[in-house]
Amino acid sequence: MDLDTKVRFLRRPEVYLDRPARVDVVETHISWVFLTRRYAYKLKKPVRKPYLDFRTVDARHQDCLEEVRLNRRLAGEVYLGVVPLNVAQGQLSLGGEGDTVDWLVHMRRLPARRMLDQRILRGIARSDDLRVVGECLARFYAAAPPIAADAEEHPTGFRDDIEENRRELCDPRYGLPAARIIALCERQQTLLDALRTVLGERVRQGCIVEGHGDLRPEHVCLLPTPVIIDCLEFKRAFRVLDAADELGFLALECERLGAPWAGEILFGTYGYITGDRPAPVLVHFYKSFRALLRAKIAIWHNRDDGVRHSEKWLRRSLAYIELSERHAHLAEAARPRGSRCEAT
Repeated sequence: MDLDTKVRFLRRPEVYLDRPARVDVVETHISWVFLTRRYAYKLKKPVRKPYLDFRTVDARHQDCLEEVRLNRRLAGEVYLGVVPLNVAQGQLSLGGEGDTVDWLVHMRRLPARRMLDQRILRGIARSDDLRVVGECLARFYAAAPPIAADAEEHPTGFRDDIEENRRELCDPRYGLPAARIIALCERQQTLLDALRTVLGERVRQGCIVEGHGDLRPEHVCLLPTPVIIDCLEFKRAFRVLDAADELGFLALECERLGAPWAGEILFGTYGYITGDRPAPVLVHFYKSFRALLRAKIAIWHNRDDGVRHSEKWLRRSLAYIELSERHAHLAEAARPRGSRCEAT
């Protein structure tokens, strides 16, 4: 059964037990999400990319199970489980009788007005909002077992990623400012050389954990107890990182949306609870690195023929490049005098 048939079926309100008046549908690169008044259902696309392979029903089932397991760490009551899409006598049903042709992640629907990105965009995000998120994340990172890594090899991954970012973003078909990107990547490589000692010390201090992997404001819901959804479940390597790197990414995304003050509160709360206070030069390096990575991901939307909103993704990529330059400058300004940085 093809994907279009499944999507047409899942658009119908009568399919769902809560009998909604309507079903809102959101398409992403790798999923379709169907939103009723109370619930959300996520159907994985049968796609293959360099970092995932969802071409079989079994692969999609396993990823659904992994998504539920991992997201229950920070949003336990939101992720309800996995539901089969079945067919019997040619008729599809959600969780009914018959042979299983696909699987969906079943979640509670969260109120859009309580999402952190919406509060920032509406100008109503407050310091206390970021403080409770910082507390939630600090407890999460403090409880996470450290991931063993090679302190000497750890910086190599950054070097390789910076080179890939340069290569991809300088592709002439995107029309991005190649000279600025090359200069920026050279600055990041210089900072990386200076930070080798600090990065190795972060490994030895047990700061590398299995985190969320995609910690953006649109994934944070400010309920009385905050919940954080949509972790990056399909590749563990993308979730294994320095807690300060991930926290810096959330701060960067808050800054992009109009809350540059968020990072100070997030890191202040995190440091107070955990005792971990990473050097400013390291945090700004992480932000610069993540911003350029996001510039690449944004412009990748324009690789396909007939892409929608191409100007939007070009503007988004340029905005990330500007943020990356800003934080490279701040990292250089925060760097102690001398040839190398020392851990604090």
